[in-house]
Amino acid sequence: QVQLVESGGGLVQPGGSLRLSCAASGFTFSSYAMSWYRQVPGKERELVASINSVGNTNYADSMKGRFTISRDNAKNTVYLQMNSLKPEDTAVYYCYARSKFTNYWGKGTLVTVSS
Repeated sequence: QVQLVESGGGLVQPGGSLRLSCAASGFTFSSYAMSWYRQVPGKERELVASINSVGNTNYADSMKGRFTISRDNAKNTVYLQMNSLKPEDTAVYYCYARSKFTNYWGKGTLVTVSS
């Protein structure tokens, strides 16, 4: 059974940091490109960052320099380090796994940036 389980969300003050984790199981994690997306109610889900199977990364422009995506294939886990958080970063953050033929979504973790 495929599972993507996000953790690490919560309430943080503006300027603070959080580290999200996504633990994967049920598929060959190292062969999949992994991404983080986020969604605010009433808006479309948007790409935050992605990392392919060989470690190449890509970021949305508004996250460059603040967010870092990484993966540990030995632990089947992808991370999102988020620094200098802003209120507009408040969203549900989703983990996404993609191969040539299949893709999977996690259920999301809520990040709230507020004073």
